[in-house]
Order: sequence, then structure tokens, then C-alpha cells
Amino acid sequence: MTASFALQQHMPKASRLVCGAMTIGHPADTTPALIDEAAALIDTALESGITVFDHADIYNAGGAEAAFGAALGRSPSVRDDIVIQSKCGIRFEDTNGPTRYDWSHDWITHSVDGSLKRLQTDFLDVLLLHRPDPLMQPDEVAEAFDTLHRAGKVRHFGVSNLNHAQIAYLQRSLGRPLIANQLQMSLLHSHWVDEVVTENNEQRHANLFSTGTIEYCRDSGVQLQAWGSLCQGILTGRNTDEQSVAVQHTAQLVSVLALKYDVSVEAIVLGWLLRHPANIQPVIGTKHPERIKACAEATTFALAHEDWWALYVSARGQRVP
Repeated sequence: MTASFALQQHMPKASRLVCGAMTIGHPADTTPALIDEAAALIDTALESGITVFDHADIYNAGGAEAAFGAALGRSPSVRDDIVIQSKCGIRFEDTNGPTRYDWSHDWITHSVDGSLKRLQTDFLDVLLLHRPDPLMQPDEVAEAFDTLHRAGKVRHFGVSNLNHAQIAYLQRSLGRPLIANQLQMSLLHSHWVDEVVTENNEQRHANLFSTGTIEYCRDSGVQLQAWGSLCQGILTGRNTDEQSVAVQHTAQLVSVLALKYDVSVEAIVLGWLLRHPANIQPVIGTKHPERIKACAEATTFALAHEDWWALYVSARGQRVP
């Protein structure tokens, strides 16, 4: 099953799922074995119909981008078939200061130049600002985006971990649309659903998710991308003995539904996200070929209304109000 989604309006070749590359490579070196690993990731993703690859300059301290770029260097023609997005804005502790977020013009442009060099590509299809910088100056971000776009280094821009007010505030200073917002969204991190169903109820006070962010992104054509979408394997095979009763029951329900729909357990977990009308784009963080193939099954079916609700209520561990 496929559905139109916002990112495809800008990049028709974009796939429904995103392959996260955060687990490949090594901070210190790019060996032939690591390049082979990255090449296998690319090949398996493409064979599974996944064309979008998610990076960040900090993943393995640049090692993930370097391994991926070296793999691309072996097969340069693959670049025409894929969408590469990367993120910047997080700076690790160094002699100048602690771990911090930096959306200054110089840091954004510097970071992109580093990513392009490591990825061995002339441009990023999408650049996301990784986490919000409280010292951000919108005009300075706009200038950085203009610099990168005019130079042909970045085609589209987005954000990560921002609420709707932050996006709207930044967007007013930009000359081009923010096309994506990457948030933590999953069956075990469903506060974005809770804020809908607990409105005007005492349970609402326990939910810190920013009200209206999902609706804002849907209304503004901002693609919602879900990081942490596989719940770190907790619902798809990891030992759950130390997890809550709700999580244990949900893992069992995932297995039951996998049999019902004749798909993988990974497909059920991702299918819960895909069933939402916001056309969420899950980012899968595994590098294991068989698990990537299992995830791809999520696009072949749609959860019934009752099964979506059964998973949600089970995972939240209490009835809805």
C-alpha cells in the first residue's frame, strides 16, 4: 500500500520509508569492511524500495557519512536514484565550550561543506537543523540557507525536534519553505497522539508534547518524519522481561497482528505510524539487511481502525478518557 506524502511533492523519487545511516561507519577510520557495510545498506534499501537516506554530521563523528560516501564512490550512478538528507547544528564538547546547539551562519555552512566532502556528493537533497538553538537568529539562518542554495549545495531545507511555534517563527524569515520536521514518534513514544485524545481531560496535564504541532505540519505541507520509529527493537524481538506490563502485552499484540496480516513484526510497528493520516515517514535505524527487508513490508498493508487503536491503548497502558 502506498500513499502520497509531502516530501514527494518536492522529490518524486522519495520513498515512504527512510533508511537511517546513523549506525554505520566508525569515528576514527573508514576501512574496506566499513565501506562494504555501507554499500550493503544502500543495496538492501534500494532493493526494498527505500530511496531516502538520513544522515547527520555527528553520527559516529562523521564516520557514518564517510563510510556512506566511500560506498557511493564505488557506484557513482547510484546518486541519481537516491535522496540524501543530513542534519547539522549540534556541536560536541570541545576546548571552546560544552556540547551545544549552533545555528549560526558560519557553523551551518561549515557543517554542510564537511558533510558534502564526507558523502562525496555535490549537494544534499535536504538539510535539517538538528535541535533548536535558543540563540538562533532567523535572519542569520535565512542567510545561511540562501548561501547554500545559491551555491547548489542544498536543494531543500527542514528542521528536527521543533514544535509548530518554532517552525512558524523561523519560516517567516525564510525565502523558501521548510519541507520536513523530524520528531521522535513511535508506538512507545506516542505523546503526539495523547495530546489529541486527552484534550479537556486531567490526563492532558501529564503530556508535554506541544499541542498543534502535528496539525500545523499537516496544514503547512511539512513532512513529518519519525525517528526512533522501531522502538529500539523492544516490540520486535528484544527481551522484555524488565519492561512494563503494558510493553510486554504490546509486544505480544504486535506478534499476534503480524500473523493476522502475514507481515513482519517490524511492519506492524511501522504500520501503526503509516496508518496515521498525517502520512508520517518513519526513519528506520537498523543496518541489518534482513531487518531492512522486514521493515519494507510496512508499505504493503494498512492496519484496520480497530487494530490501530488496540496497539495504541495497549502501549499507553491505560484506557482512553
